[in-house]
Amino acid sequence: MDETLASQELQQIVLRGLRAGRQVEIEGLGIFYPDRELGVRFEPISLARVFIAYVKEDESQASRLYAELTAAGFSPWMDVQKLLPGQNWPRAIEAAIENSDFFVACFSSKSVRKRGGFQAEIRYALDCARQIPLDQIFLVPVRLDSCEPPRAISNEIQYIDFFPDRRPGVGRLIAMMRREVARRKDTFQ
Repeated sequence: MDETLASQELQQIVLRGLRAGRQVEIEGLGIFYPDRELGVRFEPISLARVFIAYVKEDESQASRLYAELTAAGFSPWMDVQKLLPGQNWPRAIEAAIENSDFFVACFSSKSVRKRGGFQAEIRYALDCARQIPLDQIFLVPVRLDSCEPPRAISNEIQYIDFFPDRRPGVGRLIAMMRREVARRKDTFQ
């Protein structure tokens, strides 16, 4: 499909949603809203995007983190919240990692030895991190319990503990990301 045809098709999808009175979100870009006066109102996404990597066994803790980050003004991405039925999930996950401002890896005694998607996501995030300036924080490991993170991570990247009391760890994570977002804005102005 050529670029012009794809652009026209996307435009038609957005217009159909707006005519039906629904908001239309294009992930990574923003949200189109029906507006009585203007016809259409667009709000670009300006929240820092946070990819949450976890194993299925830790889904409840990852979901809790998703809610905490949302409440703190971030735009978290979690597969069970964002993947759509029929969507090519491996490509959607890669795109979400590529477009994230932060990648939060939730390590636990369940995840460190488990093979599968979690390990692949971490490897992909490490590849993406190679393209980010060295003074920027991207990959943020959190420990959900007293597990030992992989040496490739713990030898180079400081992690945050969410145990024995979760609140201080979540507070440190949010404070660090806010500082980093502000620092990045100052750097690019």
